[in-house]
Amino acid sequence: MGIDTERDIEANLQIGPTDQGMVRLFIDAGSIEIPMDFEPDEALEIAEEIKAAADAARKNGARKGKRR
Repeated sequence: MGIDTERDIEANLQIGPTDQGMVRLFIDAGSIEIPMDFEPDEALEIAEEIKAAADAARKNGARKGKRR
């Protein structure tokens, strides 16, 4: 299984600051809850990676003739 493998799992993602000065990504997938805390600089790096992936996905979709 990899990042390109589709699955029928629904999950909710919440993002926010903690009272300890961290950035928390909280994933809730029914019976599973995953809190992930990051230093602010790490969170900014993750945000940059998400933006780069979104840009790449947009380009891939445009190449395949898909439009939003």
